[in-house]
Amino acid sequence: MRILLSNKFYYRRGGDCIYMLNLEQLLREHRHETAVFAMDYPENLDTPWKRYFPQNMSKLMALTRPFGSIEVKKKFNKLLDDFRPDVVHLNNIHTHLSPIIAELAHKRGIRVVWTLHDYKLLCPRYDCLRGDKTICELCFDGNKKPCLTNKCMKGSTLASWIGYREAVMWNRKRLESCTDAFVCPSLFMAEKMEQGGFDKRKLKVMCNFIDVGKCRKDDYSRDEYYCFIGRLSHEKGAETLIEAASQLPYKLKVIGGGPLNEELRMKSEGLGGNIEFLGFKQWDEIKDIAGRAKFSVIPSEWYENNPLSVIEAQCLGTPVLGARIGGIPELIDEGVSGMTFASRSADDLKNKIECMYNATFDYQQIAQKAMERYNAEVYYKEISNLYVGSEYCEESSKH
Repeated sequence: MRILLSNKFYYRRGGDCIYMLNLEQLLREHRHETAVFAMDYPENLDTPWKRYFPQNMSKLMALTRPFGSIEVKKKFNKLLDDFRPDVVHLNNIHTHLSPIIAELAHKRGIRVVWTLHDYKLLCPRYDCLRGDKTICELCFDGNKKPCLTNKCMKGSTLASWIGYREAVMWNRKRLESCTDAFVCPSLFMAEKMEQGGFDKRKLKVMCNFIDVGKCRKDDYSRDEYYCFIGRLSHEKGAETLIEAASQLPYKLKVIGGGPLNEELRMKSEGLGGNIEFLGFKQWDEIKDIAGRAKFSVIPSEWYENNPLSVIEAQCLGTPVLGARIGGIPELIDEGVSGMTFASRSADDLKNKIECMYNATFDYQQIAQKAMERYNAEVYYKEISNLYVGSEYCEESSKH
C-alpha cells in the first residue's frame, strides 16, 4: 500500500512525533511505500518529501493557518497528485496544518485514518484544563464559547478567539464526514470521544507500540531509588510528586526539564539530598537509570492518554506508580506491574510510594508481558486491518 503520514512536526519532539516516526519505520519494514507531510520546521529530519512541506508558521500565519491556508492546500494537493496514496494517516495536524488536509484527501476517495494524541477534537486547548489547572469538559457538548469566556488559550483573548473559531469551523460533524476511522490509544480517549458525540463505530481503540528491542536487557536487578521521567510542569503533577517525595527518606531521581525546573530544585534544597535532578537525558542513559529503578512514578494531573513513559518503563521491567486519571490505569495491573493513586493527592502518593518501595515485583515478568503487549508486530496487524477497512470488527473492540 501507499500510505501518507502527516504530523505538524517531523522529528522526535513529543509522543505524537515519536509514534509517527516509529510507524513510518514499521510500515517500511513491511514493504509499504510511505510519504510524509509536515510543516517545514528547522529541527525536522531530512526527507525527500520536504519540498512539499508548507513553511514554518509565523505569528501572522496563526490567524489563517488553523482554517486551511492556500499554501497548505496547494502543497498537499501536489503531494496527493505525485504520491497517489491509498491511505492518509493523520496525527497532530490542528493549527499548523489544519484538518483541511483530511477533507482534501476524502474528496479524492482516499481513506483517512486519524490517530488522536490529545483531546483537541473536543477541547480547543487540547488538554481539558482550565487556567486554574482544573479539569474542564465544558466544550464537550459542542458549544465552544467557554473557551472564550475563560480565555483558555494562554490566557489571551485573541488566542482564545482563534481557538474558538477553529473549533467551530472544524466541528464534530465536519470532522466525522471526512474521516473513516479515529484511532484512540486508550479506552478512556474513546469514551470521551463518544461522550462528545462522535460515532463509536468510527472509534478504534489501539494501545500505542514501541520498538521493544531497545528495552531488552540481561540484568533485572534494582538499586535503591525510584524515578520520574517527564516534563516538569503543572499538568504532569511534578509539584505534587516533589511535595510527597520530600516527606520520605527514599532516593528520587528526576529526569527531564520544564517550566517548573528551577522552582522545584529550590524547593528540594535542604531536604537531605534525597531528590536528584538529572535534567534531560538521551535514551541510553534513561534506559540505564529507569532500568535499575525500583519503580517509576507517573503523577499526571490531566487526562493523560496513553503515555509512552509507562510503556517504556514496563518494557524495562520497571513497575509504575501511576495517577488514576485518563488512560494511565488501563496500563497498570494493580499489584503486578505497579499500583495507582488518587491524582493530585500528595498524601495518597506518599503512602503509595512507601507501598511500592516495600513491595516485591517480578521485574523480568513485567518486562516479558509488556514486550508482548506493546510489540510493534501486534500493532501492525491491527493498523493494517484498519487501513483496508476492517475497523468495525467486534464493534470497535467492544469498547
